[in-house]
Amino acid sequence: MNMQGQEVKREAVETAEIKPNKNRKVEFAVDGNCDMCKKRIEKAAFSVKGVKSADWHMDHKDIHLIIDETKCSVLDVQKAIARAGHDTEGVKATDEEYAKIHGCCQYRTQESH
Repeated sequence: MNMQGQEVKREAVETAEIKPNKNRKVEFAVDGNCDMCKKRIEKAAFSVKGVKSADWHMDHKDIHLIIDETKCSVLDVQKAIARAGHDTEGVKATDEEYAKIHGCCQYRTQESH
């Protein structure tokens, strides 16, 4: 491949890295305890325009998403989940939001306050 061909190939790779992905697979930590938490977390994620798939895993305490980056960001989803009362690895729920969730769903221990 000549130098010009290598330059074009490098530019194509750089452009692909910048271009928003319409089916980006993402996962991040989300605190919760039970099936009620699962429903609340997934509902909050789906409330964000651009979320195509949301599946919270109770055993690993993480959410697996497919998002359209042209419509939303990971941070948008983390903020929505935090507003529903659940801490994410990027955004922590306020004490007021956390206090609204059911007692069995409250995952914070006294030591973590």
